[in-house]
Amino acid sequence: MSDTKIRTEELLGGAALRVVLDAPKGNVLDGVMMGSLNALFDGLRAKPDLKLLWFTGEGDHFSFGASVPDHVREKAPAMLAAFHGMFLRLADLGVVTAATVRGRCLGGGMELATYCHRVVAHPKALLGQPEIQLAVLPPVASLVLPFRVGQAHADDLVLTGRTVPAAEALAMGLVDEVAEDPEGALLAWAERELVPKSAAALRHAVRAARWQFHQTLSAELKDVEKMYLEELMATHDANEGLAAFLEKRPPKYTNA
Repeated sequence: MSDTKIRTEELLGGAALRVVLDAPKGNVLDGVMMGSLNALFDGLRAKPDLKLLWFTGEGDHFSFGASVPDHVREKAPAMLAAFHGMFLRLADLGVVTAATVRGRCLGGGMELATYCHRVVAHPKALLGQPEIQLAVLPPVASLVLPFRVGQAHADDLVLTGRTVPAAEALAMGLVDEVAEDPEGALLAWAERELVPKSAAALRHAVRAARWQFHQTLSAELKDVEKMYLEELMATHDANEGLAAFLEKRPPKYTNA
C-alpha cells in the first residue's frame, strides 16, 4: 500500500489515467486518501491531453466509503471539506470520469463511483448508501443521485440505506454496464469512444452536458453540508448512531 493510499497508471498512450484506491481491504476514503486525490486533481490541470480519469479499487472491493471515525462531530467539518472538495475539483476539471466496481461500493465510495460519467460493475458487485443506518446522510449522493437515477430511486437509496446488487443497479441506471471483466469493458469503451476524439472538445462537452448538474452541485452542496454539520450533528441520534457503530453495539435512538 502506498503512503498516499492511491496509485496512478497512464493508459491508452496517456489518454487515460487509472487511479487505484490503494488501502485494502476496504479502500476507505480517509484524510490521507482524500488529500492525495485532491492534490492529484489539482495537478491534472496541467495535462490538457487527458481524456479519461478512471477510478478503481485495489483488491476485492471498490471502497467501503469515508472513514466512520472521521464522521464524528468534532471531525466532521474537516472530513466533509476534504470530501466535498474532491467533487468540486472534478467538476471544475471537466475530464470524462469512469469507475470500475468490484465487491462492495458503499457510502462515499458509491458517491465517487456514481458521480462518474460511466460505471462498469462486476456481476457480484454491491452498491449502497448506508449512511441512514448510522442516523446520518450522504450530502453528495443527495444531490447527485436524482440526476443519475431520478428522484424515486434516489429517495429509495438514501432513505433506506439498502445495498443493491449489480443487476438492480443496472436496471435503475446506477451503473451503465455489468461485465465479468469490468476493466476490459471500460478500456474497450474508452478506446472506441474517447481516444479518437479531441481532448479539448471533450472537456467542453463535459462542462456543457453537466452544466445544470454542476451548477446545482456548486450552489447547493455547501447548504446541505451546513445542514449536516449544524442541524443533523446537533441531534442525539446522529451522534448515537456513529458511537454505536464504533462501539459495535445496537444504537439507542430517542428520535431527537
